Amino acid sequence: MMNSKYLKIYNLIKTKIENGELKPNTKLSSENELVKEYNVSRETIRKTLNLLVQNGYIQKMRGKGSFVLDINKFDFPVSGLISFKELAEKMGTRSETIVNELELMEADDFLVKHLEVQEDDLVWKVIRTRKIGNEKIILDKDFFNKIFVPSLTKEICEDSIYEYIENTLNLEIGFAKKEITIEPSSEEDEEHLDLGKYDMVVVVKNYVYLSDTSLFQYTESRHRPDKFRFVDFARRR
Repeated sequence: MMNSKYLKIYNLIKTKIENGELKPNTKLSSENELVKEYNVSRETIRKTLNLLVQNGYIQKMRGKGSFVLDINKFDFPVSGLISFKELAEKMGTRSETIVNELELMEADDFLVKHLEVQEDDLVWKVIRTRKIGNEKIILDKDFFNKIFVPSLTKEICEDSIYEYIENTLNLEIGFAKKEITIEPSSEEDEEHLDLGKYDMVVVVKNYVYLSDTSLFQYTESRHRPDKFRFVDFARRR
């Protein structure tokens, strides 16, 4: 009986979230209030809340309560190589790219390691904020070996660097090696992203190669954690 009670309450709250009656980032009623509202035990409510957390509908925050998550997440392909412009067009969502930094710099120890260049080689540094709708939710930190990308402009960076590389420079982008981690947000993240209550970001590190296996780009793409679902398709053989 208890099982059916907590599932019934779970489905009621889930439906309110899905139809927008409970808005993203709003605070859910407290455990005590839910116990009174549904006339059930605290254990039943806790099982309901745990299932809502498990299925991505709410987030519990210690000392603050439970908050409704935005369930309209954007699918971001893990295995594909796709530009932000291509992703935004595929989603059919209003988007904007803000160029925060564009400079030609000498490679430091970090870039010697990650971009396989020599110390003092010239590298393009591009820092861009990506807006989807009215929210700034991705911070892209790109580094391009100048040998392969001799020039860049703000206009190219606002549009699509990959489009420029393929259609103007006539280079063939081949493949990428990716690493995905969850990290505490930095001061730079907090400056350029609308993080709200989140203090963590999902970081996708990309090592991108041309079809001739030349490493030409290293990227750190830093995502607000509630906005993306990283998806892949795997086949055993």
